Amino acid sequence: MPQPDIADDTKASIRMTADRLLVAPSVEAGERKSRSGILIPATANVDRRLVWADVVAAGPTVRTIEAGDQVLFSPDTGFEVEIHGDEYLILRERDVHAIASTRGEGNTGLYL
Repeated sequence: MPQPDIADDTKASIRMTADRLLVAPSVEAGERKSRSGILIPATANVDRRLVWADVVAAGPTVRTIEAGDQVLFSPDTGFEVEIHGDEYLILRERDVHAIASTRGEGNTGLYL
């Protein structure tokens, strides 16, 4: 499917639909190092490790997550997308396991 025709000097506004989240994955979602310093590529990562990402945008029916929050999710969920040369993931709200937020509501006493 062709991408919309957008001039290079004009940036389109991105709005998420329904319960979708646009997130920027952290560095740990890709390659990482073992304790001994061995580089482990993301393709060799077979364990069930959850990763953090920064929320860039949230759809209108997302209830508990806002742009600026950090979310914990499984890296094999969601869809990869490139927007203006940057890599993002699109997740559903139900794929999020935890939220780290600077807001004061619903605190558990754990801080990142």
